[in-house]
Amino acid sequence: MSSSSSNDGTPAAATAAVIPAERASSGNGAAGGAGFFDTVIDRTLANLRTAWRDIADSARGVLGGGAPRPDLPRDDAERLVERMRDCLQARGGEVTARARAADLGRIYLALSPVGRERFLRLLAERFDVDRREIAACCAELAAATDDAARRRAERAMRQALEPPRIRLLTQFNGLPEGVKFLVDMRAELMRLTQGDGADPLLAGLEQDLKGLLAGWFDIGFLELRHITWQAPAALLEKLIVYEAVHTIRGWTDLKNRLDSDRRCFAFFHPRMPDEPLIFVEVALVNGMAGDVHALLDESAPVGDPAAATAAIFYSISNCQTGLAGISFGNFLIKRVVDQLAAELPRLRTFATLSPIPGFCSWLDRRLGEAADGGSLLLPAERKAFAALPSHLAKLGLKGLLDMPRWHEDEAVARALKEPLMRLCSRYLALEQTSKRRALDPVAHFHLSNGARVERLNWLADRSPRGLQQSAGLMVNYLYKLPEIDANHEAYTGDGRIAAASPIRALANA
Repeated sequence: MSSSSSNDGTPAAATAAVIPAERASSGNGAAGGAGFFDTVIDRTLANLRTAWRDIADSARGVLGGGAPRPDLPRDDAERLVERMRDCLQARGGEVTARARAADLGRIYLALSPVGRERFLRLLAERFDVDRREIAACCAELAAATDDAARRRAERAMRQALEPPRIRLLTQFNGLPEGVKFLVDMRAELMRLTQGDGADPLLAGLEQDLKGLLAGWFDIGFLELRHITWQAPAALLEKLIVYEAVHTIRGWTDLKNRLDSDRRCFAFFHPRMPDEPLIFVEVALVNGMAGDVHALLDESAPVGDPAAATAAIFYSISNCQTGLAGISFGNFLIKRVVDQLAAELPRLRTFATLSPIPGFCSWLDRRLGEAADGGSLLLPAERKAFAALPSHLAKLGLKGLLDMPRWHEDEAVARALKEPLMRLCSRYLALEQTSKRRALDPVAHFHLSNGARVERLNWLADRSPRGLQQSAGLMVNYLYKLPEIDANHEAYTGDGRIAAASPIRALANA
């Protein structure tokens, strides 16, 4: 899509920032261009430290004590525990309590990675539940002889089961950017608790923090905003950094994605007004889109949004690692659909052009389980393979997919198309987890939001990442307004996956 602007594509407010013209095409927007990412995050941390320094300094005479060393050695750690206890006890009134919390937050931000891990271990170990108190509450509850005594024992039990660290963490909620601080702290904990050998205390702290955040984030609290090229440069930078589906290559690419025949929406939380939670990118076109490269083509002419008949959601990116696994509720996409329908009444089709990130991994497992990879093929498909030149025919399904640039060989691509389309239909429409949820995470998201699996698109994403994850296949999920609620209920209640008839037919072939 070509830009309608005659300038160089850089927003005026960003010209003073050191911004690279292009970012590494790693496939993950947040990972590509590490220097760019660090520039944005460093500015965020600097602003946070400044705001909290002013709050902490307001009660410096009460707080006392110097800053710990970056790695938080043992003697500094013991002094820090005392500061945590003072913060928890909230002595000195509300102003002093906020100052103590801000002081702890500034300490955490100033520590090295080693120091931050030690900080979190102190919080997990020293401020966990008191198991002796829990045992006493159990005994009191068991000994209760009337309803009043039982209710008192139950209240005491609930209090005993809440670790003091939860009350300590909650104090950050009242600080400027305090919720964002806790979201990032959880991201750090998630990194530290990966793998089977994770420290159970740190894992418990991570779950406590997840529970807090889950109570604060819900679709009812989220604000939907339309992002345009006139948005603040700091927000546009974050859109570049957080794009996790189709890497934004620079300011010109971003400007194209915000042109008149495109829409970009972001969800925000009132306690994180400058930090997007989710970005949704939409192309306004005619008919169902089946090739992401056409949607991202900067040289394509700008379309007339008022004449568009279809809104294609081609990128949905979660921005906050620390909110992973926390549901914002369903119908996120329906809110965008409703806004687009009100703005552009000619729109009749609301659909996605989505990646299928788990398909090739699932296929590899199926090939590994089969005694012969050919057993996954139907007779007509095996015949098409046998018609290939002998050096290719003997490679089989897995061998052909492992060939570099296999999609550029017309004969190979033709032989692979039918089995891959069939197997991918099966993966999307039939394969489920033990909890009756779609195996593919993107499918689960859209099915939860009330969409149906509508159409598979052959070689719709020929990027290295697209070929590696899904053999170049992409899928359209259709949001049909009269069916959204019923599809959502059928999926979330009974695990029934809504799929178009052609997808069902292929899946069951």
